[in-house]
Amino acid sequence: MLPREDFVFTIGYDGPTAVVDNQAKKKYGKLSTRELAEKGLFRAAYSSAVYSKDLQELKYVADSYYRLLSLSSANKPSQTDSPESGPAEPDLSGLDRLFGVILVDVNRSISL
Repeated sequence: MLPREDFVFTIGYDGPTAVVDNQAKKKYGKLSTRELAEKGLFRAAYSSAVYSKDLQELKYVADSYYRLLSLSSANKPSQTDSPESGPAEPDLSGLDRLFGVILVDVNRSISL
């Protein structure tokens, strides 16, 4: 399994080898999932949450991402909130595809 920092900043695969963004890894590699999301690095934050296998981290990233989306569409009525029930649970089902992240068992990486 790759180290966390390599997995978080993997930008693709060359066969059985992960291709890692070395500049981003050096700059942001030590940040937590929460810190990555707060900086707007949602793909890296989601990768970090997937790597940790922590549902709370996944929910935090989803909440942060959907909150950003709702700010950009502030004039549109929300389909997930209702006055009676409060905010809905974040939908985690499509985030793998949205961010292009899946946990893969790879042992080697190259840095670009």
